[in-house]
Amino acid sequence: MKRIFIILTLFVGFSLGVGAQDNLPMVDYKTLHFGFALGTNIMDFGFTQSQQEIDGKVYNVDVSMVMPGFMVGVLGDVRLSNNLNFRLIPALHLADRTISYSNNVDDEIIRTSVKSTIISVPAYIKFSAPRINNYRPYLIAGGGVMFDMAGDRQMPVLLKSTDYFIDFGVGCTFYFSFFRFSPEIKFALGFNDMLVPWSERPDDVLLPADRKYSDAISRLTSRMLTICLNFE
Repeated sequence: MKRIFIILTLFVGFSLGVGAQDNLPMVDYKTLHFGFALGTNIMDFGFTQSQQEIDGKVYNVDVSMVMPGFMVGVLGDVRLSNNLNFRLIPALHLADRTISYSNNVDDEIIRTSVKSTIISVPAYIKFSAPRINNYRPYLIAGGGVMFDMAGDRQMPVLLKSTDYFIDFGVGCTFYFSFFRFSPEIKFALGFNDMLVPWSERPDDVLLPADRKYSDAISRLTSRMLTICLNFE
């Protein structure tokens, strides 16, 4: 993540040094264009606690650690009007989260890790403000589907493979001599209950002692913050 912010700072600094001359003055009038996106993500979970007693204890569940992940995607953009664009940004996301379990009896805290390799296919409407010299801020909103390809049937907490989500964010386009550069931040909220209940999992690959990790959760939804750099 630190490297991405360094790159962002360098690009913005270079952009500030560009004079009053507008770069790529006609580029926003193209009907169709393509690009790519690089960035980082922070994935989180939203929990509904089951509050059921497990081995004489009631567990409280929370995400105690999120590791910044990596994302890469391709971008396709269709101009709808002077201020509106439709875009698709299919992307690959890698992420890792640690779930912690505390209880109402003692100070013991147990943990388990959930790794994800996600292919997301979102569609967006992008609303851009009028261009000022070589800058153009914008809002973006949309939604799509995610496919988690990293499901391990032996993990204590197993996620379903498909989720639907809404996504919204802000960004700013900087115009250079040969391309556009757009740092962007977005927040996605998943709709589905992503937890596969213990009762629906095959017994031959599970350890009975791991059941509490799943049974302590009644509902689990996904959340994701993405900071990306779009090159168009």
